[in-house]
Amino acid sequence: MLAVAYIRVSTEMQATDGVSLEAQQSRIAAWCDSNGTTLAEGDVHVDAGLSGKRADNRPALGRALAAVCRERGSVLVVYSLSRLARSVRDTLAIAERLERAGADLVSLSERIDTTSASGKMVFRMLAVLAEFERDLIAERTRTALAYKRARGERCGQVPYGRDLAPDGRALVVNRAEVDALADILRWRAAGCTLRQIADRLTEAGVPTKNGSARWRFTSVNKIITREKARAKDHPSDRPGLGAA
Repeated sequence: MLAVAYIRVSTEMQATDGVSLEAQQSRIAAWCDSNGTTLAEGDVHVDAGLSGKRADNRPALGRALAAVCRERGSVLVVYSLSRLARSVRDTLAIAERLERAGADLVSLSERIDTTSASGKMVFRMLAVLAEFERDLIAERTRTALAYKRARGERCGQVPYGRDLAPDGRALVVNRAEVDALADILRWRAAGCTLRQIADRLTEAGVPTKNGSARWRFTSVNKIITREKARAKDHPSDRPGLGAA
């Protein structure tokens, strides 16, 4: 049986988990030795420093799949499913491609081997559970950010019209910026372009959030976009005085 290895690591993953490219390749080589499979040097495909969020932007993965699909009975060996793909759609698409080519998948961390029917079932179940876990984390993050905004606490950059309170978490009103913010929204409602508003602020000597004397239309656009979103969520609030 011919084995094709695919290994990947992002900079963050390598720093936090210590699953280096060398460690992944060593584990795969050991599995091949113990299972009587042939792993040629040219059959180790490496994506270094690339995210696994999408499967279509990783050149080494494309080469690995092409290599394993050229010969029926071949097997693609990975250290873990997270190294292969980070979404159920991509993971199952890869599995279907391998199946059509008569190839199989082995993931060492999860002990998955699709040469058996039970291995295929476990593979699909784990892929779904992995995406479910990521969705839960994203949902908790959105909830936490919404809670912080409702409490008037900082979420990311301090918005125009607000300053960071001494406690380093809460946001307090910056009166001068709130007045300028009201002018920005009034000028925009009157039909001024973003560049015209930026020029007016510059001519009036109003400093930007970072203290610059010159305004750019892109900065004006970000402020207006944020205020529109805030007004939609909190229609009763005055400009710049609502939830952060």
